[in-house]
Amino acid sequence: MCDLKSPQLITLLEEETRDHMFLAYERANWLIFRDAYPQLLLYHFSKLENRPLFRSLDRWGVSQFMIEEWEHFWVEKDGDRLLKALIINEQNVIQEPILKHPLYKKKVFRSLLFWMEECLHFSTVLFPTINGNLYGSSVTSFRNVDARIDFGKRLAHILFHTDLFPHFLLFARKVEHTGSRKDYERFMKKPFYSQTPMLRWAFPIVEHHIHTWRDWSQEAVIKDEWFMDSEPGKSVHLTEWFVQKQIQLQWASLMKKI
Repeated sequence: MCDLKSPQLITLLEEETRDHMFLAYERANWLIFRDAYPQLLLYHFSKLENRPLFRSLDRWGVSQFMIEEWEHFWVEKDGDRLLKALIINEQNVIQEPILKHPLYKKKVFRSLLFWMEECLHFSTVLFPTINGNLYGSSVTSFRNVDARIDFGKRLAHILFHTDLFPHFLLFARKVEHTGSRKDYERFMKKPFYSQTPMLRWAFPIVEHHIHTWRDWSQEAVIKDEWFMDSEPGKSVHLTEWFVQKQIQLQWASLMKKI
């Protein structure tokens, strides 16, 4: 999101376009956090009291699907299934209010810019390390809930990989998160600064409200394939790829100025 305030994207994109993209991702992040926080809080208190308290989640607008999955986890201790359920839930939580919202659908997700982002694989999540290596994966067909669920499972596979997780955890503990790419670019062998500002320098605090809420799981069909494993497949080491993409972005910005 802070890339939207970088010199390159300020040059390439109109302010209105950048504002719409920011609001779409900001709203999606808020909806996911609003949904996930009470779940983890109730799990914490369930452990303290040694009994499941998940029926109370409906007071915070958490789906019936997730209530049942937490109760299943409490009995079966199936962490892999719970992880997939959380991914399934969060992507369905944002489907109607974000991906199908008339404004975001027209101005963001059906725009030529977004189509080009997907084709050029700029829609990528990266996991940094303090040794300068970057790992991650890209998503295409972002508007499709099945594709985003598959993407979430692939990211989880990378994040919790036995060889990689200790490096990601060390970075999270050692490096203060500011929202700027400089947080991890400074550790690269050839430091590469893409000039993304810190979050609080780039955007104000945004207040959100829920006007209407619908339980997605009461209207959707829960697909068996959503619980199947998804592995990254291609190489997940993206350090060199990242450098090339940033160079492409800088060249595009320069050509636009010319």
